[in-house]
Amino acid sequence: MPRSLLQHRLIFVTGKGGVGRSTVAGALGLAAARRGMRTIVAELTGERRLARAYGVHDLTLFEERELAPGLRTISISPEQAMEEYLVVKAPGRIGHLLGQSRLFQHFAMATPGMRELLVLGKAWELSQPRRRTQGAAPYDLVIVDAPATGHGVGVLKTPRTFSEIARVGPVAHQGQTIAQTIADRDFTGILAVCTPEEMPVAETASLHEALLREHLDLDAVVLNARYPDRFTDDEQPVLAQAMSSCPAPQGRAAIGAAISEHMRAATQADQEQRLRQAFPGRVLTLPFVFAPAIEAEQLQLLAAILEQEL
Repeated sequence: MPRSLLQHRLIFVTGKGGVGRSTVAGALGLAAARRGMRTIVAELTGERRLARAYGVHDLTLFEERELAPGLRTISISPEQAMEEYLVVKAPGRIGHLLGQSRLFQHFAMATPGMRELLVLGKAWELSQPRRRTQGAAPYDLVIVDAPATGHGVGVLKTPRTFSEIARVGPVAHQGQTIAQTIADRDFTGILAVCTPEEMPVAETASLHEALLREHLDLDAVVLNARYPDRFTDDEQPVLAQAMSSCPAPQGRAAIGAAISEHMRAATQADQEQRLRQAFPGRVLTLPFVFAPAIEAEQLQLLAAILEQEL
């Protein structure tokens, strides 16, 4: 992974569904916080996975909650982002009334791409050195747990689309400002998460092509959930021989599990090689975590591995 990744103020984490985007976003946020950076992980899906990993089940939408020293999280809803935007742009009673109006919100949310623009606007606001939210302190780093690959690219290009369509007015200006921020390679980074399987690797390559068409690029790729290489190819015949000669059913089951894990790790090694060839110098590998669920303890482990690489 590039040494400069944590020099960004805003990082988008995307990837195919089910590859562990939220886990990687949380581990990266924790790694940054350990370095003394005031960090927040912003979730756009409303699932509040990072908060639950820390045992926090009462996190409300739009609340900036501290989970560990230097690490906070927020779950962004477009409705509350709309209300905040209106209060800033139309201060006083008018902005408050529009923000509280269900009819106005219904028509606004029906505009294609408006929800994406609003949540991105809040992520942008979190990343600013001078925040528009009254009394809010700035962050050194904002990590956005973005939607899955296809939708993630659409979200990233939404601000530029709005600025081109609207052309003039506050929406066009906001869209242009956010689009310029996303396009700023010094300010904004994009991180893809991928598991060592054929389809996620192929989709990561497609994601890269789609980003390049939008004049964006991947700063790094995290290969997540990599099985350990416990045995070499030379040791596989030894395992097979032990399997055939072992009289105990329990012993044969254990040896069978070892052979199965070796075969899976070998397949994953092939996919890792594909990914490293496609993204030379930009791939970081995280291990498979043998645990029922990803909680604070597992995030600490993954963050420690990330710290060694950054």
